[in-house]
Parts: sequence; C-alpha cells; structure tokens
Amino acid sequence: MLTLILLLVVGSFLVYISKFNFAPVTLNLGFYVLTDIPLFYIVAGSLLIGLVMSYLIHLVNSISTSFTLRGKNKVIKNDKDEILELTRRVHQLELENEKLSHNTGNQPEDPNAL
Repeated sequence: MLTLILLLVVGSFLVYISKFNFAPVTLNLGFYVLTDIPLFYIVAGSLLIGLVMSYLIHLVNSISTSFTLRGKNKVIKNDKDEILELTRRVHQLELENEKLSHNTGNQPEDPNAL
C-alpha cells in the first residue's frame, strides 16, 4: 500500500513538472545532437538514469559485502571447529589426569599447588 501511495505522489510530481516544462530544447551528447526534445523528457530521463546508476552501485556494494561476510563465516566455522577439538582434548586430558590420580594414591597432595 505504501508503494502505491509513493508511486501516486511521484506520478503527480512528474505530471506537474511536465505541465510547465514542455519547451523544446537541444541535447548535445558528445558527437550526437538531439533537437526539439521536450525539457520534461530530459528531466525524467536524467532522474531515471540516476536511479539506475545508484541501484547498480548499491548492487556492487551488496555483492562485495556478501563475499566479505562469506569469508568471515568460514573463519568463524574454522574457529568453532578448533574450539571443539580443543575442548575434546581438554576432556581427554582431564580423564587421563583422573586415572593417574587414582592409580597413585601414595603421593602426598600439596594444598597450595595449582
């Protein structure tokens, strides 16, 4: 619904501009010369070209951001795998430490040891 309202407002604005800017002008595009083009068409065309160019720039920026995030996600996945492997290793060492502490009951314990 908001899109429809926005389109109506933009359409009304373009109609208002076209009503007062219908004078024929000459457009020079480098080597090409276009004559007797209504000024409204030049204004609307410039607006349309600007919107298309800004969309293309946004699209390139979005693709670049997507590739950057994909790389970051791979790094995060690798780090999570490393954390999981280290957690498993710590658990194995704790089990080994527990076995060793039960097998050698004659050793005196130091309460100040870490």
